[in-house]
Amino acid sequence: MSDTLTNDKRIARNTMMLYIRMIASMLVSLYTSRIVLRVLGATDFGIFGVVGGVVAMFGFLNTSMAGATSRFLAFELGRGDRDRLSRTFCMAFYEHLAIAVLVMIICETFGIWFLNNKLVIPPERLPAANWVLQLSILSMMVSVTQVPYNSSIIAHEKMDVYAYVELANVFLRLLIVFLLKFILFDKLILYAVLTLCVSIVIAFTYRFYCARNFEECRVRIMWDAPLLKSMLSFSGWDLYGNMSVMARTQGVNMLINVFFGPVANAASSIVTSVQGAVMGFANNVLTAVKPQIIKYYAREETDNMLRLVSNTVRLNSLILMLINVPLIVELAYVIRIWLGEIPAYVLEFCVFTLLFNQFSNIASILVTGIHATGKIIRPSLINGTLYLMVIPFTWLAFRNGSAAWAPYMFNMTAAILGMMSNAYTLHLYIPDFSVWRFVYRDLLPCILAFLAAYIVCILLHSVMAEGLARLIIIIFVSSAILLGIGYFVLIPKQLSRTIITKISGLFHA
Repeated sequence: MSDTLTNDKRIARNTMMLYIRMIASMLVSLYTSRIVLRVLGATDFGIFGVVGGVVAMFGFLNTSMAGATSRFLAFELGRGDRDRLSRTFCMAFYEHLAIAVLVMIICETFGIWFLNNKLVIPPERLPAANWVLQLSILSMMVSVTQVPYNSSIIAHEKMDVYAYVELANVFLRLLIVFLLKFILFDKLILYAVLTLCVSIVIAFTYRFYCARNFEECRVRIMWDAPLLKSMLSFSGWDLYGNMSVMARTQGVNMLINVFFGPVANAASSIVTSVQGAVMGFANNVLTAVKPQIIKYYAREETDNMLRLVSNTVRLNSLILMLINVPLIVELAYVIRIWLGEIPAYVLEFCVFTLLFNQFSNIASILVTGIHATGKIIRPSLINGTLYLMVIPFTWLAFRNGSAAWAPYMFNMTAAILGMMSNAYTLHLYIPDFSVWRFVYRDLLPCILAFLAAYIVCILLHSVMAEGLARLIIIIFVSSAILLGIGYFVLIPKQLSRTIITKISGLFHA
């Protein structure tokens, strides 16, 4: 019980540190993006984004490998096998080094051809764009080979390091803005050089910390073919899931463009920004608990593991509901404040996306439990296929005159089916996990809490005039209802007290 309480306190503290990191990064990003746009101008700013996107296109390879690295490092930490942990880190580093070289070769061949022959770039800015491509490739290689070190920090649950280094990153990005204004040089190339420099400084800060504090984070000449095979198998099936999500996203966007034009694509881009901002809050909790879920399984403490999975489902759902309920109710007003007017399709797309987030979040938590077992084929195959099926269903719906929001409804349906499939898969791999208990103890209370808050808020919305006062009241009322239900029904008392203690400590620090 003492160890469990200590772990809960660590998770609460780590979550708070990740929130500090995220908020600092968001605030600076909002400020610097506006200033950089003004200094570079729309053309150069667009060139930087699209050329960097050529390199980022291959990021899904790194994402899959990063998931495998985090899982295997946390698992070996849980087992306490230091030799195996060191071997895992070295194999992970070699993997990511190989990915970096592979992506570099692709970008130096296909990327250069695509940049110079297919992208629409003013001829006078083409030399600068090629400089940006080369600097972006170097930045990519730094970030890819950095993954094992970041995964080690997460596996060791040193989230405060992330917060402190992110604050340094924030100041360096602000320094970039200052230097852009006063250094007389090609602003686009200068921005790419400075961005690369910041990436290198931050990466080597993490590497120095890891090498000094974690014995396994020292690259050695060694080879473990069975371990490498296990990691490649894990990441390979994870790659199918990541590619399916990317294919679904791009496929749906193309179909929307064909049937409804670029205006609907603009609405989709806006909704993607909203989704990323909202999911950032829930992902912080998952990042904090993921190492503990894997370590519990590695130590064969399945009771504690399943308890943590259940608590995370309810806590993360509550966090999302605190954002989603008032946002759905007041969506038109919030969009009007943000953009000045409401673009076509945005409201419908956004509502389905926010509902999708609720179920996708739960599905991701269940997948974390499955990943702890190392058996990834079934969930990757089922979830990836469900998301791919959104594309033909969307095409059929559009061919038969369906509305533009149809793929978002299909997406939400795929998330619900995937969530239930994940629950059953977790039961297959860990029989102590009961699907029915998950439904009536975790899922159903979350749905009822959402409906209770939504019904009260929609009634207030119908009787009050639109404005800031109504928005504030709806946020306050929905928060009061959800926090009350969360404290008395959703969140176990011990975890509630731990969270409250941590929040109080921040205010009294």
